[in-house]
Amino acid sequence: MAIQIFGTTKNFDTKKAERWFAERRIPVQVVNLKEKGISGGELENVISCLAKNCGSRMDAVESLIDERSKDYASIAYLEDGAKAEKLLENPLHLKQPIVRNGKNAATVGYCPKIWEGWQ
Repeated sequence: MAIQIFGTTKNFDTKKAERWFAERRIPVQVVNLKEKGISGGELENVISCLAKNCGSRMDAVESLIDERSKDYASIAYLEDGAKAEKLLENPLHLKQPIVRNGKNAATVGYCPKIWEGWQ
């Protein structure tokens, strides 16, 4: 199982996710969005995984946007196609944590019930 956690060190849900996996001795790779960000391929993979559950690609992109972000207005009113590009430009608009299990599963936010099924 190759788990990646995308988030920032100051985000409480990211810390809780890291602690959840650590308590179960599941190795994770933590990617700090402030330092490294998320690549286009990684973001597309997360969107496609979320689209399986959300129903459409645009619903998946919407679920990734952090509505509590201080710059939410700069992304909220963009056309649907431009929102994913804006998330790549500024990964701090992403809801955290994004937890990815290989290329087949991903979650947004703190979702321990889903992660239990990954074991």
